[in-house]
This record gives sequence, structure tokens and C-alpha cells, in this order.
Amino acid sequence: MSDKEVLRSQLMAQLVEGMLSQQEASERLGVSVRQIKRLKRRYVVAGSAGLVSAKRGQPSKRRINAALLTQAMALVGAHYSDFGPTLAAEKLREVHGVTLSVETVRQQMLLHGYWKARRTTAIRSHPMRERRLRRGELIQIDGSPHDWFEGRAARCSLLVFIDDATGELTHLQFVDTETTLGYMAALQRHIELHGLPAALYSDRHSVFRVNQKEPAAEAQTQFARALKELGVEGIQANSPQAKGRVERANQTLQDRLVKEMRLQGISGQQAANAWLPTYIADFNRRFAVPPVAARDAHVPYLGKPEQLRRILSVQDTRKLSKNLSCQHEGILLQVRTVSSGLSMRGAAVMVHRHHDGATELRWQGRTLAFDTLAQSTGPSNQCAPVDGKQVNDLVDYIIESRARVAPEIGHPWKKRMPTLDAMGKPPQARF
Repeated sequence: MSDKEVLRSQLMAQLVEGMLSQQEASERLGVSVRQIKRLKRRYVVAGSAGLVSAKRGQPSKRRINAALLTQAMALVGAHYSDFGPTLAAEKLREVHGVTLSVETVRQQMLLHGYWKARRTTAIRSHPMRERRLRRGELIQIDGSPHDWFEGRAARCSLLVFIDDATGELTHLQFVDTETTLGYMAALQRHIELHGLPAALYSDRHSVFRVNQKEPAAEAQTQFARALKELGVEGIQANSPQAKGRVERANQTLQDRLVKEMRLQGISGQQAANAWLPTYIADFNRRFAVPPVAARDAHVPYLGKPEQLRRILSVQDTRKLSKNLSCQHEGILLQVRTVSSGLSMRGAAVMVHRHHDGATELRWQGRTLAFDTLAQSTGPSNQCAPVDGKQVNDLVDYIIESRARVAPEIGHPWKKRMPTLDAMGKPPQARF
């Protein structure tokens, strides 16, 4: 008997002996007087056993059909054996039309060995931070290195942009590694789709801040410089928990996105990046929440596309030589000009390196045409020719342009050194 049934038995005994009225028993058990009369009759006929529920030990009339469970587990075993119960239940419902609760799927997956209960660990308490009020007020960004293609392609990183107010994925992009140009390309796409956010919230990666013990006051990374030119605030978190929204999104993506790409047959970064907008729309439909304030904090970018492209590039200043050339990362750049180019000698030019691999040379607000004469062959500073004829012509030009000035009579170069005696002294030094 359950505790409830034991209490009923005690009250019925008092009721039969006249120690308790029906109204008092009704109030003690929280049932009506009519129900007390029924319980009393059952107690008088069968004793305490009459108060035990007759349904105990009987199969439920609302139990799930065994054939349906068998079908569901066959599908899980064939397609979703390494899925979590939540995702497996979604796929069973959306793809195969089998509707089961997550808990039912979890219990069945435990029974068939497809899922193991996770051991809980000690959880540290971190203070909660309220969501921002408006969409675009704060965008959390992070890179997630992982074996995204499960060995079908090389390991890579996923750049994740997620809105703090709504939990909406604003952009995803696969890259080889976390680099400045990779984040700039992702930010450019975010701006094209949504506009300029008010602030970006990142970790303390060297892409976002100068990680030196005593950096100069004006020192900043290329990404920080670009944010300043765009008027976007850059914030670096002091711990992973501070940017927990994007960290949790990374965990979700490492589970769900990997399996979705397996089901879609995607095995490379290019195909994945082309398909990601479809996944982003489905993810936001499931998990995004409406913001507290309806007004979007994103601001449209009003400049020209090529201007945005130049801002989101790695910029380096170089000084042109007398023959209007400069070196940039082991590459010799020779400016082409129809004039003599005297005004450009010694000029400080800006070299823009774009995320698509293109190099742009600019001076006084205009783009300069240039030729690539040599490029680096390795980690050293030596250059190897792209075209042997070009390099030979360059060497001949440098040799011919040198001033050939013969030394004058009496020049130290023309004076003969005096002979030394056995003691190693010149003759005039003897005494």
C-alpha cells in the first residue's frame, strides 16, 4: 500500500469505530463526502485491501503501441544511433512521421544501448546577465575548431556570430583557422545582411587585442582598427562564461550541425558555406526568441561596397624606392606609371591585403597599378623569380642605374699600403 492508502485505511478505521465523522474524514483526505461513503463501504467489505487501487499492476490503456516503438528504434539504429534524444525525436517526427516524446525516445535509446546517461559534475555558479534589449545591440562572436566533417575533410574552424538579445545566428562561416582576414570576411557578410551592429563581444584572441605584457598606448590589431573606422565597439570577455551564449551555441552546433551535414552528404567547406544559410534559418526558427524592444539596433552601412572592403582588409604602410618598388611579405611590388614617377619616389603607400587573396596598392586616394616581380619561396626573406626574364631585366636596370664614379688621384683607395718589417711595424715607425 502507498502512504496515501495507508492514511485512508487509518481514517476509515476511525470512521467505522465512530471516532471520526464523515465530514471530518472528508476534510482530512480532501475528497467529497460521497467519496468517503464509497471508501467506507469498500473498507467494510474487504478491509484495507479494498482501498488499494484496482489499476495497480495493469497495463495502461494509453501505453504506446509496441510496433511503433519497434519501428522508431529501427530507424534510430539505422540513421541516428549517435544522436541525442532530443535531436533523434525531431528527426523521427520531421523525416519519418513518427511522433514520440523526447523522454520516450530517451528511455528507448537507453534500453537499446544507443544513449548513455551523462554523469553530472560539480557546477560552478556564475551570475546571470540579462539579455540586451534590442537586436544588434551586442553580437557575440567566436571561432570553434572541430572535426566538423567527421574525417571526410580536414579539421577546420567555424566562425559563429550570434545576437545576444534574440539568440539568433546572424552568420556562420567555415575557415581553415581563426585569422584576422577570416573574421573580417565574416563581419563584412554580417554587415551586408544585417547592417552595422552596435558592439561585438569576443574573447581575448590575438585577432581582437594586442596580447603583450606592456603594449604601447596606441597599439591595436587590424581587426580593432577596422571596428574603430566602422564605429563598432569591440569588447573582450575576461572568461568563457562571460560570453556563454556563443559558447553554448558552439556546443549545440558541434552536435547538431555535424549530424545535419552528414545527412545532407556535405564533405567540404565550400559546399558547407553555400548550405549554411538554410541551416541558419532552421536554427533560428527553433531557438531564437523575440527581443524585448522591437527596434533593431543595426545601422545600415551607407558607404560604397569597395570602401567597406578596404576597411575590412589588412593594411600596411610601405615606402616606395627610387625605382617605385616596395616589398610586402616577401613579394616585390613594382608600380606602373606612364610618367617619370619622380613625385612618387619615397612616397608612403598603403598595401591592402583582402580576404579573397587580392592585394591592392593605394596612394593619395587612388589605386596604383603594379607588377609582382618576385615572391617568397619559404620562411626566409629571399625572393624567387616569378618570371626569370623579369628578374634579369630588374637586375640589369639596377646595375645600369648605379653611378660609376672613378676615385680621384690621391684618394685613399689609390694609396698603397706600406710594407711592414719583421716586427709588424711600418718603416717610419722604427727608432
